Amino acid sequence: MTGDFDYQGYGGRYARIRRGDPRIAAQLARALGPARSVVNVGAGTGSYEPADRLVVAVEPSGDMRSRRAPGAAPVVAAVADALPFPDKAFDAALSVLSVHHWPDLEAGLAQMRRVARGPVVILTFDPEFLAGWWLADLCPAVIAVEARRYPAIDRIAAALGGSVSVTPVVVPADCTDGFSEAFFARPEAFLDPAVLDAQSAWGFVTAGERQRFQAQLAAMLADGSWDRAHGHWRTRAAFVGAVRIITAQP
Repeated sequence: MTGDFDYQGYGGRYARIRRGDPRIAAQLARALGPARSVVNVGAGTGSYEPADRLVVAVEPSGDMRSRRAPGAAPVVAAVADALPFPDKAFDAALSVLSVHHWPDLEAGLAQMRRVARGPVVILTFDPEFLAGWWLADLCPAVIAVEARRYPAIDRIAAALGGSVSVTPVVVPADCTDGFSEAFFARPEAFLDPAVLDAQSAWGFVTAGERQRFQAQLAAMLADGSWDRAHGHWRTRAAFVGAVRIITAQP
């Protein structure tokens, strides 16, 4: 168990589904600016770790650490609210879709600010914008779970302090990172159990809700009713939904 999600039980296919998308990586690289050394907190399997910088990963889950690719950045077994590094040890600190797992958000963000000389960059979801697409109609329970779990953007900004900017992330229709919004134009993906297993929110709805969602979606795709109601999503090249990059300069 890491934070609020049991990766050992649900995350076995995570590395295959959750592959960093280069276009989102480019947006994160711009936020990191010229930083040469980066600590990646809640690093998971290593998605979005920049290959052209010195990176040290922090990941408490042994399962996630074991799934990191050969040659990935060195990883330290630690938690966000007790980073084992001196003050200002890195040019920048990064966290990618991780802060909602932390038992003590403010303490973890304070630690990131402490160890970074320059920007702290957080990729997260804005809970106020999670319901802006078709999944909210078919499975409102999973949207409600996400809205409860993701901290408000203002809360993160207040904890980080300094000069804070918030940038909406453009999610391409063929996004390779399998978080839920990545499949806004590809509803069939949600019929794959591996996709749902790699999205932590599904671990917080009942098995019955998950099964009902997949059965309803399969039936709607088969009889064409999904495309009649939501088919315009297939034509979109990109979606700006709830994904945000928060950049805090000291």
